[in-house]
Amino acid sequence: MTIGNNSFILNDGSVLPLVGLGTIGINGDQGTFEILNALNTGYRLIDTSTNYDNEGIVGEAVRRSALPREEILISTKLPGSYHEYDKAFIFIQESLRRTGLKYFDKYLIHWPNPKDGKYVEAWKALVDAQKQGLIRTIGVSNFEPEHLDNIIAETGVTPATNQVERHPYFNNNRMVEEDEKRGILTESWSPFGRGYLNDVLQNATIKEIADKYDKTPAQIILNWNYQAGVFAVPKSSNPKHQKDNINNTNFELTPEDIETIDSLDKGEAGRVEGQDPNEYHEYV
Repeated sequence: MTIGNNSFILNDGSVLPLVGLGTIGINGDQGTFEILNALNTGYRLIDTSTNYDNEGIVGEAVRRSALPREEILISTKLPGSYHEYDKAFIFIQESLRRTGLKYFDKYLIHWPNPKDGKYVEAWKALVDAQKQGLIRTIGVSNFEPEHLDNIIAETGVTPATNQVERHPYFNNNRMVEEDEKRGILTESWSPFGRGYLNDVLQNATIKEIADKYDKTPAQIILNWNYQAGVFAVPKSSNPKHQKDNINNTNFELTPEDIETIDSLDKGEAGRVEGQDPNEYHEYV
């Protein structure tokens, strides 16, 4: 993974923008307009998932957008109930029909569900779906080092991205380093934490740094991710926040600022919902 001109260049040659739009909680007809507004604001990657219950409106936003399809990157995820190879391969096709798209630009295994021991099968299905043109680039989400090494050893294919929880209260620098060792781009889900569970955006230290640069706390956190070589997918349905979030790299945090933000880490206690990938299992 390298950082190019306003983009991340992945280990398979694919290119991602510096920030994407997370869509958890964006639903219904109103959600379609919110996604369209993001596309009009300049977003070019939309991150969804089957268990967000909004793949349909994401596909509808793509169809309604004046942008050419090839300029919009759609990323979605495989739920834990479909890790068996045949189920996974069929589910990818069903997900495409649900969105009305011919291919996904990016597709991830949502959680490893390690106690089931089937994530390698799921990965093999993604590899084959990519070969058949159903997916452009493949990756994983919430994978730990041993999960990554297992799928690489079994297939010879390294994920392009690994989407993990990362925000100032759980900086997950350990996984950023582990991904980097393997040439994998780290993605940050819930980069602002979750407002109903924690107060990351109201944290006094982050607000102080934001005042120093005349930026929003959200812009500070997104730049903190960017300077660490991490691709963030913040969720926002607010037009002003969408605009602020996509304009976050025209300044540079000092090493001292980054160290200060890193020091806010609370370890395992900082996870928004206590979802340890070695223990948490997702079923949809």
